[in-house]
Amino acid sequence: MKKTVKILAVVFALVLMISAFAVPTFAADGDTAEPAQTETQTEEKDDSKSAKAIAAAITMAVASAAGAFAMGMAITKSVEGIARQPEAEGKIRTSLMLGLVFVETAIIYALIIAILIIFVL
Repeated sequence: MKKTVKILAVVFALVLMISAFAVPTFAADGDTAEPAQTETQTEEKDDSKSAKAIAAAITMAVASAAGAFAMGMAITKSVEGIARQPEAEGKIRTSLMLGLVFVETAIIYALIIAILIIFVL
């Protein structure tokens, strides 16, 4: 089980890096265009916007899915721990909440990256 979680974490990190860095690079607007825009230049800008939207969507989808999986695993393990040792419920709950905050923070960072992809790049 631990090996599966490690593999999922590596895959999540790779997909996040690819969507955060590679797609916006291909979607970058060229500043060397002539003042008069033709139909092809307008289409290229539309393609840029759609590539940015796809990159942001992939970033959020992967982060949300991985976060939901991680939260589910954490809650499952904490409930099992409380069932085995009811006297340690307070300590387990505190550790669970702290862990869930860290997982949610990673998802919020992915949201910030998605917003940057859309509005800055």
